[in-house]
Amino acid sequence: MNMNEVPAGAAVDLSAHAADFPILSRPVRGKRLAYLDNAATTQKPEVVIEAERRFYRESNANIHRGVHWLSQHATDLYEGARERVRSFLNAARVEEIVFTRGTTESINLVAQSWARNTLQPGDEILITAMEHHSNIVPWQFVCEQTGAVLKVVPINDAGELVLDAFDELLGPRTRLLAITEVSNALGTVNDVAPLIRRARAVGARVLVDGAQAVAHMPVDVRALGCDFYAFSGHKLYGPTGIGVLYARHELLQAMPPWQGGGSMIETVSFERSTFAPAPQRFEAGTPHIAGAVALATAIDYVLEIGLERIGAHEHALLARATAAVQALPGVRIIGTAAHKAGVLSLVVDGIHPHDLGTILDADGVAIRAGHHCAMPVMTRYGIPGTARASFALYNNDEDVDALVRAIRKAQDMFGGRR
Repeated sequence: MNMNEVPAGAAVDLSAHAADFPILSRPVRGKRLAYLDNAATTQKPEVVIEAERRFYRESNANIHRGVHWLSQHATDLYEGARERVRSFLNAARVEEIVFTRGTTESINLVAQSWARNTLQPGDEILITAMEHHSNIVPWQFVCEQTGAVLKVVPINDAGELVLDAFDELLGPRTRLLAITEVSNALGTVNDVAPLIRRARAVGARVLVDGAQAVAHMPVDVRALGCDFYAFSGHKLYGPTGIGVLYARHELLQAMPPWQGGGSMIETVSFERSTFAPAPQRFEAGTPHIAGAVALATAIDYVLEIGLERIGAHEHALLARATAAVQALPGVRIIGTAAHKAGVLSLVVDGIHPHDLGTILDADGVAIRAGHHCAMPVMTRYGIPGTARASFALYNNDEDVDALVRAIRKAQDMFGGRR
């Protein structure tokens, strides 16, 4: 067994790693911080903060075009980060890794460069009812631009895909399946590999939104068989403003640029321009060089701990929190799929999620309240939003207990607990 693998059901406590994250030691409103908003963004370990700081102190220069030593050194660091991401995803070629600002930009790149230039009137894009807005709105743009049709796979009361409906909607006109691997609003983990195989069997391309997956489980794009995979650095203990699009090399090479400017060209004249090969043609302008370098450090950090161990630790926290919340009267969990990541979304009778979030904040418990950029999910359950606690490797039982105490306090304030 790999040293990072964890036997099924084994308990793993990683909370000692909280000491790696400087921000977790600061009090909030005079209380110990229980940071449970990790699905929105994770905190950053000292090694990641230092990696970005060190780049600006020791290596800062623009990349790819300079002949001086610092430029070449910065280029080596940036391209080394690209190779680190390639290995992390098990992509076949480093040229299949495009740096973007995040998952949202990665999906929009595919929408505007591949889909807009490929789809025809009547072609179908298949998504699911649990998608983040970033995996809905870009496809609506494409449908308006091309005449393609958007189809949606429904979810059941537990927050799981209705697979019979998936099979019914998937057909000869399906040109793209765009699906989240882990729902940010429900925590549902989709077994995407067999769905990808079924989509490819009808000739469709597949994009996977991995924003909520990469920090919690190993990802192997070749084993999945997807054509595109997108994620954000800031949900992987890395910086904001840096993300990744993986795309099959043959697709990238055939896709036109979607932004023009410096770095993405071969030649420019007033008559015409020619463009660099992938991935450079998709990285117009000066990129977030320090962010890419720090993202590579974040990847090293999580791999040293072990993604299987991280997932097991978070699952134990989720199980503890779920049991404690279910024991509270007047509390309903939204999203009860059999396979979940560390996301606990709930509603409390008589308390708006924003009010609940405010009360919890007064006790130092940081959660997310609202629709979580997944308004169709909230419509499906007939609610305006949820209060969402989400777990990371640095959380512990004390954080769970603080969450439950604060919910009880809110119920007492609103007279909802009997």
